[in-house]
Amino acid sequence: MLEEIRQKYPSAYNAIKVATEASGFTMPSEVLTCSLLKTLAASKPGGKFLELGTGTGLSTTWILDGMDDSASMISIDNDETVLSIAKENLGVDKRLKLICADGADWIKQNAGQKFSFIFADAWPGKYLLLDEVLNMVEKGGLYIIDDMLPQANWPTGHAEKATDLISYLDSREDIILTKMGWATGIVIITKK
Repeated sequence: MLEEIRQKYPSAYNAIKVATEASGFTMPSEVLTCSLLKTLAASKPGGKFLELGTGTGLSTTWILDGMDDSASMISIDNDETVLSIAKENLGVDKRLKLICADGADWIKQNAGQKFSFIFADAWPGKYLLLDEVLNMVEKGGLYIIDDMLPQANWPTGHAEKATDLISYLDSREDIILTKMGWATGIVIITKK
């Protein structure tokens, strides 16, 4: 079995990829991860989706491609420059609400909301306010994080943060999780 994408790429993918490269943004989601996100999104018909860390929208376009017409998604990033690429290419999708805000502030202000799918690709929701975000996952819902394998752009000390995060998640009894040493290192969690 080869690690390759054997499904149609989202229609906006190439335009976002070109704009991402031109912008100099160096932290886009890896395409294998994006393909998995699309597959997992398709498992939540009519779902309520949350993405923490839109970036330029590469992962966003894959998640949208997996969602059905009755699903909705909120995607948040604190950098208007990169978010503008997502807005330009995905802003017409009625299922999507793009928000420029500090992720931690948004989480605190919306702690009572529940989601069937959360992709946490930013510090808030992954390394900060983790319990609050896990409380936002509905029973049977999915929480997904990536970049759990060592990355060349990790600052000193980040490997320990990733190890501590995995240890903490392993200790929780209200979730079921799978750790995948694939792509950039993915953890998929469902709430019991």
